[in-house]
Amino acid sequence: MLTVNVTSMVDRFFRYVQIDTQSDPASATQPSTAKQLNLSRLLLDELKSSGLNDAEIDENGYVYASIPSNSEKKVPVICYCAHVDTSPDCKASEVRPILHKNYTGEDIPLPDDPEQIIRTADHPYLLEKIGQDIITASGKTLLGADDKAGVAIIMELASYLMEHPEIRHGKIRLLFTPDEEIGRGVNKLDMNKLGAEFGYTLDGPELGSFEEETFSADSMKFIFHGVSAHPGHAKDKLVNAIKIASAFIRELPTDEFSPETTEGRYGFVHPVRMEGSPEKMLVEFIVRDFNTGKLQAYEEYLKDKAEFVMRLFPEGRFETEVKVQYRNMKEVLEENPQVSEYARQAILRAGIEIKESAARGGTDGSRLSFMGMPCPNIFTGEMAFHGKHEYVCVQDMKKSLETIIHLSQIWEENS
Repeated sequence: MLTVNVTSMVDRFFRYVQIDTQSDPASATQPSTAKQLNLSRLLLDELKSSGLNDAEIDENGYVYASIPSNSEKKVPVICYCAHVDTSPDCKASEVRPILHKNYTGEDIPLPDDPEQIIRTADHPYLLEKIGQDIITASGKTLLGADDKAGVAIIMELASYLMEHPEIRHGKIRLLFTPDEEIGRGVNKLDMNKLGAEFGYTLDGPELGSFEEETFSADSMKFIFHGVSAHPGHAKDKLVNAIKIASAFIRELPTDEFSPETTEGRYGFVHPVRMEGSPEKMLVEFIVRDFNTGKLQAYEEYLKDKAEFVMRLFPEGRFETEVKVQYRNMKEVLEENPQVSEYARQAILRAGIEIKESAARGGTDGSRLSFMGMPCPNIFTGEMAFHGKHEYVCVQDMKKSLETIIHLSQIWEENS
């Protein structure tokens, strides 16, 4: 029977979410925003205070630390990973976290904006949390449970294992990454410095959820070129790239292939940015599917739409560029079944029903898996992320902590 310090974990979480760590996709730096380092440096200090003497932060904003092995066995080095940044999709400064103790099952009005109400009709998972403790923001910002819940859980793990040497485990590496929300979380990660064979991200949603499968993902860029001319003398000269791009967007279907019309295992194409001038327009897409082979078909579909539109603007032209973002980590985890099996055992040992799901997105683990460290995703309780209705259940966080304590033991027991 594990006795973990929930108060300490909640205090950590409150400290962390009040630090603005929003990442910026328009920035070319690593990390994309210097303010992410404010939390990373705090984590470094707290890790050293817990006795993790090798804790360090590198020039790219990665925080590394080790919980030393206390086993006589040769145990594979495992890693627990969470990201410090929060989404650019919603305001993340001046976060005011609120603890709603002994939740009664009612809708939750957020006090700083009367129009912001977390309704159980929209968030039915809340009804499973009656009698438990819920943390929300105040209505003007996101909360930041994605992924500061994971950060707090891992930090509490470090403290717990250092204080409880009777829990046998191998060497455990801790990793905190910047810029996960903008797809750059492991761009400059030093895998040799990390030195772990297998890993787990703490970045999943409801109690018991376990994800060993993610989307495969590409980004696709279209650049439409028009012909510039003075608008007062533009007849039979001007070809407006804004109108070309707009016509292209209008060709996309409204009833399929989009995030707003798909769920489950269906993929999509999604325009995420459009900017430019009458002379030149940029349209950026993200392309997603669980079947990696389908991405090329989606990309050809978009290219066909662009070619069709260009028939209406014969003096214009376009070009495309595709970049790989990440791949379905299931492709790697199938070759390392013990990584997922031990996680399932740990969830069950914590007294939780396993909820296996495929993540309609990606995690740092998606890319880490293909960088040589198979890395599925474990729940933290973070819900409704990237918006003002984000919340997390304290008891879910507690069970997540218990799960990774058990998981650390299971790796030692099976070595």
